[in-house]
Amino acid sequence: MKPVVQLERTGCGIASVATIAGVSYPKAKSIANALGIFAQDESLRSETSHVRKLLGHFDIQTGPREVPFRSWTALPNLALLSIKWHLENGRPHWHWAVFVRNSGRSYVLDSKQSLRTHCRTDFGRMKPKWYIPIVTLAD
Repeated sequence: MKPVVQLERTGCGIASVATIAGVSYPKAKSIANALGIFAQDESLRSETSHVRKLLGHFDIQTGPREVPFRSWTALPNLALLSIKWHLENGRPHWHWAVFVRNSGRSYVLDSKQSLRTHCRTDFGRMKPKWYIPIVTLAD
């Protein structure tokens, strides 16, 4: 799985879905826009319905609810993480990232443009609040 870099300041949800679906950011953005999902919409960083809808378009099934983060070892092999969770004007906001465990290796694919590397293993610096398990990927 390869990271997709977000091309807009608030496009982390679209980029994370693009990473999981294996498509480019422009393709995921075009599909998201057709579904009424826009990176400029602040709710993309404070609600899960938008990313779930976009994942569904790619026939990617998720767990039914958000699961509180307990430990890195307790995560499933593929999950959509909420990191940098905080309140803005009383409303929760977060940054979307993708957790991957594959061939005995664990890492987070982070779409933030300014990162030197988008494949992160600095688990102590990331503070996940909860995650959405990715149940199945489309073939």
